[in-house]
Amino acid sequence: MRLTVIGSSPAWPNPGSAHSGYMVQADGSRILLDCGPGVLGRLRERAEWPDVDAIAITHFHLDHWGDLVPWVWGTFYLASRRPIEKPALWVQPGGAAFLTSLGERLGFPDMFERTFELAEYEPNVPFAVGRISITPTRVPHYTLQTYAFRVQSNGAVLTYSGDSAPSDELVHAARDADLFVCEATLLRGELDGEPRGHLSLDEAVEAFEASGAKRLLVTHRPRELPTPKGYELAHDGLELEV
Repeated sequence: MRLTVIGSSPAWPNPGSAHSGYMVQADGSRILLDCGPGVLGRLRERAEWPDVDAIAITHFHLDHWGDLVPWVWGTFYLASRRPIEKPALWVQPGGAAFLTSLGERLGFPDMFERTFELAEYEPNVPFAVGRISITPTRVPHYTLQTYAFRVQSNGAVLTYSGDSAPSDELVHAARDADLFVCEATLLRGELDGEPRGHLSLDEAVEAFEASGAKRLLVTHRPRELPTPKGYELAHDGLELEV
């Protein structure tokens, strides 16, 4: 299983960086975890149009899904010139209705259905993309419905935190993972909302150690905060074998 960091910024972009987007490849299948602003442009640096089997969205904050909108318009344009495959789009319970309501305001109600094969995942129930298995776990992020993803293929396990406050659920999702891709947005665990929505670096490390995961990749970290010492920091274009 191979991970490519397409975008790694927090809710505001770090200089020259796209927002959240993480490509996982295994056994000939490719799934994009989140698709924030700037991710589509990054993918188009590699090919005229992204070749992905599926996209899975952790939650509906713009920095994690915003490039689904230009993905729609680009697909419509290119489809007039050549066939474009429809990737699966996995969203949380109720996510399809959310996208329909958004389409009513942005273009037309079924704009996302015309572009993607829409499907809703269920908490703690694995879904498959080829031979890649993804299990969503509900984690706390303000009051928004939000999920971490546990991704498995060929005996390897990658956990992606999405956005999360400290929680036992996040630790469970990362249990014994080969790679834990974990956000660290805050400086010292300050109150960023009621309830909280993010982790500090210390809290990300605590979750990593409690989970027994083998490797930590810190992400979603503002350029304004100190660079982690002793831990890897995600950057756009980083590629790792899991």
